[in-house]
Amino acid sequence: MALPGKQKAAILLMSLDTLTAAELLKGLDAGEIQEIAIELARIDASERRDLREQAKVAREFCNSLQKEQNQRFSVKTFLNDMLVNILDKDKVEKIHSEIKKATEQKDLFVDIRMAGTDELVLALEGEHPQTIAVVLSELAPKKSQEILALINEDARLKAVCKMTNPEQMGGGVKQRIASTITNRLKSFKGETLVERPEQTLRKLAIVLSGLEKDLRDQLLGEIGKNDEETATMVRRLMMTWEDITSVADRSLQEALRAVDSTKLAVALYGADEEIVQKIRSNMSERAVAKLDEEISLMQEPLQKEILDAREEVVKPLREANEEGTLRVTGR
Repeated sequence: MALPGKQKAAILLMSLDTLTAAELLKGLDAGEIQEIAIELARIDASERRDLREQAKVAREFCNSLQKEQNQRFSVKTFLNDMLVNILDKDKVEKIHSEIKKATEQKDLFVDIRMAGTDELVLALEGEHPQTIAVVLSELAPKKSQEILALINEDARLKAVCKMTNPEQMGGGVKQRIASTITNRLKSFKGETLVERPEQTLRKLAIVLSGLEKDLRDQLLGEIGKNDEETATMVRRLMMTWEDITSVADRSLQEALRAVDSTKLAVALYGADEEIVQKIRSNMSERAVAKLDEEISLMQEPLQKEILDAREEVVKPLREANEEGTLRVTGR
């Protein structure tokens, strides 16, 4: 995510010696300098300085850092030296007053950002959608995605709606939300979510798929006696779209001959690059050319159409697995 200008400026200044920083700030007015100084103080107060982000910002400014960054950077000393070189005494004291206010307000969400995904899902269970929306908005996008995928559907939809139509709220409300979730996290420290049934069955499916066909079929038959639906699910999970990269080339080539190029084009839409390359490398030049033509003529498919098409691609692989002729090189 793109950093706000003043935050980027603050990170850049943390990469420089005080004299160089002072030279850079001479062209700014006192108000702009105060904003950057306060941002520096906030970063220091939150204890979220990221040396990699710091280096990245510095590279943007001068292509490369001239020397290694001092990991024991002192914001207080830096600000004192920098401001004295630029402003008069009264203005320095005023800025220090504002900085003091900023440093007294530690980042309320720092513990929440550091928590694991499973712990956060447990802590957010049963919370109001607005609370979930606020917490998600404070997290990195990737972690927010992971949490959205794990919370229940109703909470997910309502939280996303709150995020798309944010409500005005005072600092006190956010403080209470941060405090509530932080306290809940303490009770879930180190806990993990219970596996969903499909996750457990997937593990069983991979184990069974590595057995000799006769033994595998015998065990699946026993499962089917108690629960035919579970047996069917296990059979399906023995070979999934994600497993294509582990299928031996010859087995994949034979399976792809049974797949319509139109369906394959839809199945590959937005697919992982490794899977795309695995499939394309096991097709003839003529088949690849036909596939590319289908892709060029294709409209953007719906998510359901993509999933259905991928099931069509996996179907002959599952059939070969049932027959015991599918070769897998590794999971």
